[in-house]
Order: sequence, then C-alpha cells, then structure tokens
Amino acid sequence: MAKTVILGAGFSGQYAALILQNALKGRGEHEIVVVNPFPKFTYVPSMIWVGTGQIKAEEAQFDLAPVYERLGILWIQGLATEVHPDENLIVVEPRDGTSRGPQRVTYDYLINATGPHLNFDATPGLGPDKGYTHSICTPPHATDTAHHYLELVRRLEKGERARIVVGTGHGACTCQGAGFEFINLVHNDLADRGLRDRVDLRWLSNEPYPGDFGISGFEIQRGPVVFTSEDMCTAIFRANQIEWTVRSHVHAIDEGVIHTENQDGEQREIPFDFAMLLPPFQGKPIKYLDRNGNDLASKLLNPARFFKVDANYGKPHDEITADDWPRTYQNLDYRNIFAVGIAFAPPGPMSRPCQTPSGAPVSPAIPRTGYTSELTGKAAALNVAELIQGRSPCHTASLAETAGMCIASMKNSWFKGSAAVIGIHPIVRNTSLYPGDGRDVRGGAVEMGLAGAWLKKGLHHAFLYKLAAKPGWKYVP
Repeated sequence: MAKTVILGAGFSGQYAALILQNALKGRGEHEIVVVNPFPKFTYVPSMIWVGTGQIKAEEAQFDLAPVYERLGILWIQGLATEVHPDENLIVVEPRDGTSRGPQRVTYDYLINATGPHLNFDATPGLGPDKGYTHSICTPPHATDTAHHYLELVRRLEKGERARIVVGTGHGACTCQGAGFEFINLVHNDLADRGLRDRVDLRWLSNEPYPGDFGISGFEIQRGPVVFTSEDMCTAIFRANQIEWTVRSHVHAIDEGVIHTENQDGEQREIPFDFAMLLPPFQGKPIKYLDRNGNDLASKLLNPARFFKVDANYGKPHDEITADDWPRTYQNLDYRNIFAVGIAFAPPGPMSRPCQTPSGAPVSPAIPRTGYTSELTGKAAALNVAELIQGRSPCHTASLAETAGMCIASMKNSWFKGSAAVIGIHPIVRNTSLYPGDGRDVRGGAVEMGLAGAWLKKGLHHAFLYKLAAKPGWKYVP
C-alpha cells in the first residue's frame, strides 16, 4: 500500500486529489491524505466579484469534508510547518480548533500544492491587516474589501468625490489580470450607479506596459493586422477613462498616499481614498530539514521559496528556452516529491526583469493560477499513480507546450455583462514551435462581450461542480 499526502486543497491540490483517487480506484488499498488549514474550497477567480460586493464569498466555496468522506480520501485540517524529505515525514499544526499538539504525518509520495504566501510585509503600509490598502486574494480579504468599497459608494451618493487606485503593491507582483478585472468591474459598477463622474480611477502596475500580465503580453493576428495585449488594454482604459502608471515599484504606502519609483528612477506620490493593491507572492514558510535537522532551503527552494522541480534553474533571462520549463513537476533530488500550481518554482520570469536605479525589482512574475494550476496538479497526480504502479513518470504539462485561456470579467450581469475571452498557445513563448514571436499568433483569440460574461459565470459553476466531485465531474473540461 502506498500513502500519498497532498499539501493544499486549492485548484491544483484539490484536482490532484480527485485525479489520483480516480487513477488508483480498483488498484489496491492505497491511501490519499489531504492536509489543508481551511475547511472549504474557494474558487479564487470569483473573489473579484466578492470584492465588489456582487456575490458573497460563500457562493464561491464548498465544504471539503463531505467530498473527501464520499471519495475515501483522508483529510487533516492543519498547517504543514515542516517537511523532512529524508524521513518522508511532515509536521502538521492543527487548525480544527482542538488543543492537541503537532501531528507527524508520514508519506510515500508528496504533492506540494500549498499555494502562495501573501507577502504584504514586502511593502510598508501594504494590505488590510497592517496597512492602508485592500486585497481580493482570500475570502476574508475580499469580503472586507467589499465592505469598504460599498461604504465609499455611500459617500459618493452623498456627493463626495474619490480617487481609486488598483493594481500591484510591489515591483515583484504577479496576477495583474485579477487587478485588471477588478478595476473594470469597479468602473462599470460605478457607471451603473451613476457615480462614475465622481471618481478618478488609476491603474498602478509593475508591468512594462498595460497588458503584459506577467506573460510578456500577447499578439493576435486577424488577416494582415496584428494587435497586441497592450493595444487591447490601453483601448479599454481610454474608453473607461482609467489613467495608468506602469513600470513602477511601490516602496511604501502611507494613509492616503502611495510612494512609487519607476524604472527611470522617477519618484511619485499617488493619492488615494480607496486602493486595492495585490501583494507579491512567496512560497509558504515551511521548513525543509534533512535527517540531521539541517536546512534544505538552498537545495529545494528558489529565492522566493517556491519548490524546485524538473526545470533548468540558474540561467539568465535571455538564455531561458522552452526546454528549461518543467514537464513532470517532480523534484530531482527527492523523486517522491512533486510541486504544482503556485508552489512550483519556474526557471525564471517570462517578462523581462528590470529594476529601479535604487535596485528595487520591477519584474512581473508569471501567473500560475486557475487552469494552469489544474493542469500541473493533474500531471503530478498521474505521475504519482505511475510510480505507485512501478512505472516512470510520463505525464507532462509544460507551460511551453500548453494553451492558456483567461476570461477577464468586465461587468457581471446575465443580460448586460461583458468579459474578454483570451486564448493563447503556448503560455510560455516557444520559438522552437513558433519561430519569431514564440506563439501561434494566427490561432490565438480575443473576443469581448456578453457571451464572455456568460462563459465566465458558467466556469464559476462548472469548476465548483467538478472540484466537488459531483456525478460526472471527470467529464467536465
């Protein structure tokens, strides 16, 4: 009997658990254990709607315990604090309200799907807990953001004016797409309320240009015309009267003022009444220790504490190729450990890394959320199943060979909604497949309108259905 432990029950961890359970069904008494500090699965892409007060957080969640009980998966509500790879051992702190001490959990195979540590401390004054800005990264944060946003709406209804800033709160941030959705949802919500003329909206980002999104942007060809993600985003910003400030690192935030420095060394103070700024991501603060208690971080983690897998690390940005990106998500030092979703370390950024004259980073990191997380979680789970059955890992999900799809919600409505549907292939530019730009510019797609809004809502319900392992879940794309 083999025992597989999955750390995390987000996109990649939850899907990995379902895929592994299905792959091992009828193949002996194998054990799957999921360790997660929270009792619910959260469909994070819908936190943009929670943050604007359009849905409740509970509408994007379901309880994990009934799912695991039905599938015969063991669940520990706890937080992994230590991993001892030489001993195949994890130390887990309980998060179920009991007073018991740390639990020692053994494994034969381990899938690290822990997601990100939200590093608000990277910027003084950033975040809802110790700072002056808001977040949509977690259900409590998004719920709190909605409370303050609707409070601001009430003040606007009384005749006040306001300055709203949305974007990234540090030069090393990722997930600009979520901020892009949020600012457009705010624009349309205020317009529907007849309040848009009382608000100055500004996009603040570490991107080299609007629409970079941490993937070095994209190009789409239609006939003889090639248009870019920058063309798309700047056109939307102009149409929605949204100002933008890019190529910028936020180095401090005071009450009502954001302090930035851009790549040219220009210092700027941006006033605000309401700000939703995303934090930089790091790997979870788990200790990795050898059998003698020595720290394995330098061996297993990159500088941002993401877990190394079968990628080629250490190359300068300009020398990284498609072949350097991971395929199986297996660690090469401990081959019974995999890392997926946001937890795995990429070989480097896709967008060109830069810095300010003072040395601060202005380098968008590649997003690894949503569909990407699901693909990596599936590959790792199937590879664990291969190992359990005595075979070599053969399932791959290289981002340099995989298509990417994003649906950016602009207005959340069944009848007057709008969303941008974006499809590219591959996610990571691959000049061996597509000489020149590294992507299939003729096969890419960008469509915007009501159908996109329906698709966005449809995916919300489809993912919640699938990841709750309801009847026929495996047939949902």
